[in-house]
Amino acid sequence: MLSTVSPTVLAEDALELLKNLIRIESFSRQEEDTANCLADFFVKKGLAPQRHLFNVWATSLHYDPSRPTILLNSHHDTVKPNAGWTKDPFHPEIADGKLFGLGSNDAGGALVSLIAAFRHFYDRDDLNFNLIMAATAEEENSGRNGVESILPMLGSLDLAIVGEPTEMALAIAEKGLMVLDCVARGKSGHAARNVGINAIEKAVHNIAWFHGYQFARESAMLGPVKMTVTIIEAGTQHNVVPDSCKFTVDVRTTDAYSNIEVLELIREQVDCEVTPRSTRLNPSAVPAGHPILAAAKALSMDCFGSATTSDQAVIPGPSVKIGPGRSERSHTADEYIYLDEIKAGIEGYIQLLDVLNQEMKNEK
Repeated sequence: MLSTVSPTVLAEDALELLKNLIRIESFSRQEEDTANCLADFFVKKGLAPQRHLFNVWATSLHYDPSRPTILLNSHHDTVKPNAGWTKDPFHPEIADGKLFGLGSNDAGGALVSLIAAFRHFYDRDDLNFNLIMAATAEEENSGRNGVESILPMLGSLDLAIVGEPTEMALAIAEKGLMVLDCVARGKSGHAARNVGINAIEKAVHNIAWFHGYQFARESAMLGPVKMTVTIIEAGTQHNVVPDSCKFTVDVRTTDAYSNIEVLELIREQVDCEVTPRSTRLNPSAVPAGHPILAAAKALSMDCFGSATTSDQAVIPGPSVKIGPGRSERSHTADEYIYLDEIKAGIEGYIQLLDVLNQEMKNEK
């Protein structure tokens, strides 16, 4: 059965929904009102939403547990507007073919386009997969009460399509993230005397290691693991040898290693304390032979490895990242998305899922 919703209606509804979301403050951990807005929209469109905390999701009408399940996911939280805004960030404004407003690009355009694509397939009875559409919270601060909190309620997932601004190129791999708080220990003493052990000197030795170390394995899609020292703190006054030096390391992991493997390798090599803030934001890559890769090839899609993290990091199993808009516009003043990008996003998601449906049929 073909979709009963016309492409024109899907596009019009998506734009109106995005305008309504922009009007509502939805900073991370403060998304209750946008969750209400999304739940109301799902109800009005006959999509039977479920909800946990500030996460809203719905399942395609002809769900069959014997079929694989694909999760469509994007977030409805935003960062706070920076001081450079010249427009009202909560007033959706259309000018020169652009929709201005906080969250329009990251990731409102992707979210409403995914919802439109889900509506297109919602009551189709010829699919070789089930679809779940989840609009989730806390992505902007990688919180545990977002998509991670509802995964046990969704059942087994065979693929996740995560909506983020990629200009509709397909990220088939994504780097993970660990933030390490490190402490080099010394012994205090008077700087005028030859006493004490300078913790800064010990830290410098370790920082040099982080800067120069090359991991043995390298990802074909994501390249090497990248480690960057971003914060350093030591000393209390000019004439005291510091007994501790704290520094922070941003570690971007790849599918060549798990986060835990990288952490263990680091601890073997350095002589300072290393404490990860979290090891849960893992790297990912779609395995060779997965039907999403065949679908991308059939559509001649641009595929790439993403250096930035998203909700992919906490979704188990194969996942890809794709959506309308440009990553460079995210978190910027006077954020916007082109109206044509939203339309292209809806069409692109539908086309990708159509071809994926055929690829999965061919695999049977």
